[in-house]
Amino acid sequence: MTYSFREPLTRMADGTIKQVNPFSETEVWTVPGRAHRPLEIKHPDPHPLDAHDFDQSCTFCTQRVLETPPEKSRIVRKGDDAVIYRGTKVDLLAKEWEFRRIPNLFEIVSFDYWEANYGYQLTPSARQRMEEYLADPAGKAHVMSVLYSKMQSQMTEEEWDALSDWDRNQLARSFFGSGHDLIVARRHYVDDAEQSTQLASAGTLTPQEHEWYMRLTVDAQKDLYDQNRYARYVQVFQNWLKPAGASFDHLHKQLVAIDQRTTHARMEIEKVRANPNLYNEAAVNYASFHNLVIAENKYAVMIAGYGHRYPTLEVWSRSAHCQPWDHTPEELRGVSDLVHAMHAATGPLIPSNEEWYCMPIDSDVNIPWKILLKWRVSTLAGFEGGTKIYVNTIDPWALRDRVVPRLLELRAEGKIATNMNIATECSNLINSLKYNEFLQH
Repeated sequence: MTYSFREPLTRMADGTIKQVNPFSETEVWTVPGRAHRPLEIKHPDPHPLDAHDFDQSCTFCTQRVLETPPEKSRIVRKGDDAVIYRGTKVDLLAKEWEFRRIPNLFEIVSFDYWEANYGYQLTPSARQRMEEYLADPAGKAHVMSVLYSKMQSQMTEEEWDALSDWDRNQLARSFFGSGHDLIVARRHYVDDAEQSTQLASAGTLTPQEHEWYMRLTVDAQKDLYDQNRYARYVQVFQNWLKPAGASFDHLHKQLVAIDQRTTHARMEIEKVRANPNLYNEAAVNYASFHNLVIAENKYAVMIAGYGHRYPTLEVWSRSAHCQPWDHTPEELRGVSDLVHAMHAATGPLIPSNEEWYCMPIDSDVNIPWKILLKWRVSTLAGFEGGTKIYVNTIDPWALRDRVVPRLLELRAEGKIATNMNIATECSNLINSLKYNEFLQH
């Protein structure tokens, strides 16, 4: 068979599998005999839990909300569903919530960056929010307490004391106009946990809770574009456990606005201009022809990825809408259910990175929404650095064979959405991604 892209998978006579990512051109080898190693990490200091551990273990916990910057929004359970509330007042922070959106205390791309390079200022709504929050004595005390904690690494006690109210308020603007936000989950441990190893991960949520998590994240993604006209891309990601880059072993996503297209997007846009059907041909169609489709529902499809530095599961949206916030509630739930399922099958003890890939806001070609889950189970070394050929210890078929039995178990137990097809149940529809059905502009 001839493809309009490099053949992604080649099996050598000795069993070595050479992989090429059709979008990024990343080259990966899977060498026989290197895959039989433990994947799960051991907790460094397991211990029995006390009652206060459930809500006070880290800064993101429910009883420590005053240690994080003022909340931008939260999603709250209401009957059988949940509702997003914006601009929570300080005296309401302690009320129950499922997920909350807060500014990152230490931004990757800071408020100062946007101000210095583009003349960015708080929007009228953000400025009004800041003024109202600081006008409340409790709100001002909250802001100054968190700001003081942040500035301790940048100035001395004497320098802090010398700052005027105006100076401090200027520094606090990033809490209200941040371009780097967090979506934080309520639980630190699962509800019935007895040991500190029983962390609450994305896969331990119910499918409904996971959709709320996704819904608040998508709402935040759209809002970051709306609040900053200079943002050209908002990157969404989730680092789970410290080996994957997490600062806290507490479930949270991150969103970072940047002023350029990503490297991947720049490469892919040129390829898609040449072949508008590339995402179907090189992703889900190719995966289908090689028995790498793991699960599907009406709105999304999960495949075992190829050409990645780490074992990677991929979920692709089948919606004709490219941007997550344009998805219908049913489409969003369909994507969420498969993302939740791949987390549940992975389990809470494997370090992982969840990465969202979306169409840049100024793209002139349509790009479907996909979410990758990368298992951080190996360490890059000198071979990779010298050759730019990466050794991935689990090939796509072995990854499929690890995940499929677990998905079948989880579905039978009712722990993931039951309205999905798994492995041989899948339809393997050709060209099932509908991102090119209509223009997005």
